[in-house]
Amino acid sequence: MTDKFFLQRCIQLAENAIGKTYPNPMVGAVIVHNNRIIGEAYHKKAGEAHAEINAINSVKAEDFVLLQDSTIYVSLEPCAHFGKTPPCALKIKEIGFKKVVIGVIDSHDKVSGKGVKILTDADIDVDSDILEKESLALNKRFFTFHQKKRPYIILKWAESQDAFMDKNHKPYPISNSLCKQFVHKMRSEEHAILVGKNTALHDDPNLTVREIEGQNPIRILIDLNLEVPLGFKIYNNEAPTIIFNVIKDEKINHLHFVKIEKENMMTDLMTKLFELDIQSVLVEGGSYTLKQFIHTNLWDEAFIIKNPELNLANGTKAPEFNFEMNNQMNFRGNLIQHYINPENQFL
Repeated sequence: MTDKFFLQRCIQLAENAIGKTYPNPMVGAVIVHNNRIIGEAYHKKAGEAHAEINAINSVKAEDFVLLQDSTIYVSLEPCAHFGKTPPCALKIKEIGFKKVVIGVIDSHDKVSGKGVKILTDADIDVDSDILEKESLALNKRFFTFHQKKRPYIILKWAESQDAFMDKNHKPYPISNSLCKQFVHKMRSEEHAILVGKNTALHDDPNLTVREIEGQNPIRILIDLNLEVPLGFKIYNNEAPTIIFNVIKDEKINHLHFVKIEKENMMTDLMTKLFELDIQSVLVEGGSYTLKQFIHTNLWDEAFIIKNPELNLANGTKAPEFNFEMNNQMNFRGNLIQHYINPENQFL
């Protein structure tokens, strides 16, 4: 078996923690001796042990003597700084692994190259940037946040065959139950979910995870003049909620009101989200808000759910979206079209 095989296993392990490691990246680690996996694990949650430590701790007592003659594979460069946990690079050095194989170097300035230097200075053989593209894709949110100083932005909306998002400007079910589960899975995987004032007033959404088991994202509401009444569901205590407005800066329990400039709002929004350490945002609309992200090219992926059997004739028109589709999935007759913004990719 090859280095790529074991690193692919690292990525597979890391994906178990999607949506649970913020602000940390997802990382998987595999320990191999003579082509046999003797330990493997992943980073489960910020503040808890990192993947490398969990993998070391997973090794059976009788195999522990093999570590100095083993290779540890890790999807991201081992950390080199003291945070909530000690540096993983120092632990690898302490054990004296024969070799370290890394999926991709960490671009975060606290780590970038420093973990590798600790290891090479200890005369440990290091190979890096193996499965670089796949390892970058695993942590596309983390890398976008640190390299572009903004969250990873995912757009999502549902539309009828004739491209309406509602019927006669009133809420109307467009997608089926399977698509709804898919959307709630998406919510559980992202750091935050965003809507504008019109959607909050029009649909009174919870913006929580209900169709599957998962963690609620942070809710973000753009309501410049604070027109959404406090009794609406977006203000309930089921999730922390950030309200961008032009009136006040204030924290009240789980509610955080953040002032924003109306001029150059989208630029200021990205700056504020970065300052608030929001790594990814699922934008669920409505049409006006989605258009702001599209027109300013502030999006990385988009998912459009289409019901080819439904024609609504009148209502809110879906945004025009003239981009090349990446792929299309069929969910019991509903189509989910996936797009990747070619101008915003670092992969």
